[in-house]
Order: sequence, then structure tokens, then C-alpha cells
Amino acid sequence: MRVIAPAESFSKKFGESLRRRGIERLNELGLEVSFGKYVDEPGPFKSASREHRLEDLHEAFEDDAVHAILSANGGSSANQLLKYIDYELIKKKPKIFCGLSDITELTSAIYTKTNLVTYYGPHFTMLGASDHLGHVLKNMKKMFFSEAAFEVQNSD
Repeated sequence: MRVIAPAESFSKKFGESLRRRGIERLNELGLEVSFGKYVDEPGPFKSASREHRLEDLHEAFEDDAVHAILSANGGSSANQLLKYIDYELIKKKPKIFCGLSDITELTSAIYTKTNLVTYYGPHFTMLGASDHLGHVLKNMKKMFFSEAAFEVQNSD
């Protein structure tokens, strides 16, 4: 799984211990985690440059070793990528793409232009910073590793 920051980069508050925790949780699901080159780059809107965010997105889809892409965060700058995305690349190399909040702009555009089913699910920062994720992780495992339909149950 490649973690990229198509909107906000990781903040300084999201330190190494939280990053390790997020990695461990994904490893427990059987996922090997890598990061885009620019997930830590600060800039306007707390984001890397548009070009760098786009480069990370395209490299994640291009890389045959990457089978799923997870957003680092949400953020109001995701919409800056929409008219520059290589949708033909995404059609040729479809992968799981997951995020929420303002990343919905990207998931909706990707689905609309490529027919790739995208996922509304947690950001990487949520996996590192949240304490109560058992229900979320259980559903992520079903969603990413099973072809069978399942009904998402409310958490306790």
C-alpha cells in the first residue's frame, strides 16, 4: 500500500511514533506500506506543490508493486489536481484508492472518468492517531481482501 498526500501533507504533530503505529496496523492486515516522496513537504495550504502531489499520485498508479493507495490526510487542496490527473494511466493500471473528506473530490473524479470503484475510508493519519479502530480495521480487511459482498455493521 502506498500512502500519498494528494491534499494536506503530514503535519509535524503526526510524528514518528504515530507513523509507526499506522504502519503496524496496516502490516497486521497483511499490507506492506510505502510512502510517496512528498508526503512531508510543507507548503501553501499545508500541502506539497501541486506538481509534487500529482507526481506521487501518478507514481503510485504506475508502480506495479503498489496494489492500493491510501491518502495521508484530507485537505482543501485536493481539487487542484483534478484537471491534471492522467486518467488514462489509472484506467490502464487500476488499484484500490481510499480516502475520505476532501479526498472525495478525487475518488469521485476517478470513478467518473475511469469507472474505477474507489473507497471512502480512513486516512493514514487516522490509523496512526486513533485509539479505537478494531471495527474499522476489520472492515478494511474485508473490503481490500475479499471479493464477496458484505454488509457493513454499525460498531458497538
